[in-house]
Amino acid sequence: MYKIKSRFIIIFLIALTFFVLQKHKVLAQEPWTEQQLMEPSELAAIIESGDQQPPYIISVSPENAHGLRPGKGIKGAVDFGAADEPENLEKLKASLEALPKDSEIVLYCGCCPFNVCPNIRPAFSLLNEMEFTNHKLLNLKKNIRVDWMNKGYPMN
Repeated sequence: MYKIKSRFIIIFLIALTFFVLQKHKVLAQEPWTEQQLMEPSELAAIIESGDQQPPYIISVSPENAHGLRPGKGIKGAVDFGAADEPENLEKLKASLEALPKDSEIVLYCGCCPFNVCPNIRPAFSLLNEMEFTNHKLLNLKKNIRVDWMNKGYPMN
């Protein structure tokens, strides 16, 4: 009886260890760090205060994400379209080439949760490849409607 219980416990612990290691492996593969995540409330406060120059805000959301019409998004954001489309990523790259590498940049998509978003990884990876040093990802955990619009944060 004890052999069966101890075998079960050992198998369970091995499976749990494997799961935890896999989860950390996936997190380690993201092109951003925890320190590069900006909370929506922080960006909203910067925009609303008017006391400081807001960062260069980049949207890589697909058209009509969550009912947004083209040109409607976070106040002051520049829309480049879905970054999973190569031509949009090229437009973004061309725009970034004129900026100093230490420019404050905030990137967002907001079409869906991070774990399934096809747009943020290519765009954030591009910022990394271009050696920007002060770029962040807006931490929209669910989507732009839930994490920004429903909270009454500034829109265009």
